[in-house]
Amino acid sequence: MDRRNFLWQSGGGLGGIALAAMLADESQAGSGLAEDDLGQGASLSALHHAPKAKRVVQLFMSGAASHIDLWDHKPFLEKHHGEKSDFGEKVELFQNGHGPWMKSPWKFQPYGECGKMLSDTIAPLGKHADDMAFVHNLVGKTGVHSQATYLQATGFQRPGFPGVGAWVSYALGSLNQNLPSFVVMPDKRGYASNGPKNWHSSFLPAEHQGTVVRPANKNPIPDLFPSYGDFITKKSSADAIELLGKLNRKHLKNRNEDSRLAARIKSYELAAGMQITAPEAFDFSKEPTHIMKLYGLDHGKSEFDKNINTTEEADYFGRKCLAARRLLERGSRFIQIWSGNDNSFPRRNWDSHENVGRDHGPLAMGMAIGASALIEDLKQRDMLKDTIVMWTTEFGRMPSSQGGTGRDHNPFVFTNWFCGGGIKGGTTFGESDQWGYKPLDRDNPTQVYDIHATLLHLLGINHEKLTVPHNGIQRRLTDVHGHIIKNIIA
Repeated sequence: MDRRNFLWQSGGGLGGIALAAMLADESQAGSGLAEDDLGQGASLSALHHAPKAKRVVQLFMSGAASHIDLWDHKPFLEKHHGEKSDFGEKVELFQNGHGPWMKSPWKFQPYGECGKMLSDTIAPLGKHADDMAFVHNLVGKTGVHSQATYLQATGFQRPGFPGVGAWVSYALGSLNQNLPSFVVMPDKRGYASNGPKNWHSSFLPAEHQGTVVRPANKNPIPDLFPSYGDFITKKSSADAIELLGKLNRKHLKNRNEDSRLAARIKSYELAAGMQITAPEAFDFSKEPTHIMKLYGLDHGKSEFDKNINTTEEADYFGRKCLAARRLLERGSRFIQIWSGNDNSFPRRNWDSHENVGRDHGPLAMGMAIGASALIEDLKQRDMLKDTIVMWTTEFGRMPSSQGGTGRDHNPFVFTNWFCGGGIKGGTTFGESDQWGYKPLDRDNPTQVYDIHATLLHLLGINHEKLTVPHNGIQRRLTDVHGHIIKNIIA
């Protein structure tokens, strides 16, 4: 039995998906990136169902962004601001005793035909309200940053599981063999909780782990190019890679079950392609003035103020969003953009225990400028229709105050939103209670498994069939859970 027939007969699981990637590769041979890949012809029939999207951008706010200060408007808090908080039950907090009810430092206004109420600190996203779908009843399992971040990033709240981007890369492969399928852009100032474990491949083949790039750096991809001099030349470097490839393949023949060497070989091949493709992808010099302005990159500053400020945050986040658009249109499959680093003081993350207005303000406006620009840019290039933009954080924040102007952790309810490929815009699914403390319907909350199941569904994948055997268990991104959120699908 040849490889193609074996994959066809393996049913609707990984074999069918692998064949889709194989057919896509064959159809692209000699012609570069196919513009209608995974959506037409033979490759479409190999997926579990017709996909509505083929690319993803995930925006992750590290430190726990406050849903009630950004997306989830609570008139109750405005009316009872400063009054003693009473939840009608015992409240479990991460740090210390809770203070009185605290309204948002920002006003909320309606946007779009849907009339979605959004905070002034994320106002730039208001123009896209009719393209966005909000989930306000998402619940977590813990108020600990590291575990909660793992849950959102990998589907499990402990280490040792692949990141969501690794699963997508494994299932669908790359749209351009000269660029990484799964790209990660951390905060310039440091990693979020767990660092690279959030995008590790774990028990999936190692080639599917996230490739870290830093668009704000002079060299966005460290060590991609050697320091040429008298010792290393372009020719000697190419000859060394060719020789190393031959030796590695010879070594691999007797070690086929170890994916690490195969991934290393793949990484050398990818690096060779990236040396040609990547420099152009990260070169913003040919972007027109109006695009640089759109992303908040027209400020003309080479240095920023010492204190956290909107111009700096817009630059950091907008630069990553522009790089994401350029990578997506060149064939990367899954882009993950992080905002905020772990446990920084003064705050450069969303963990606003001390002062929500001071910390969330610049971070939120900078994020909103970049995210709004990305959505608008994708839309004008006719790419938003098959690109999913999704926003998340590890948990929310309490409706009562902490230390006067801060908020403690709230894993009991928070917000995610989607935009783009296959999403029914201008919609809201699920509600939190009048305070934004827990889901209004506590018996039917949304969990991260539902978010991931919906994401995979939009990509043409049945989350229950995308499985890999590991330690005697058929592992999947959604564990043994997950329901598709049909209300937000167009």
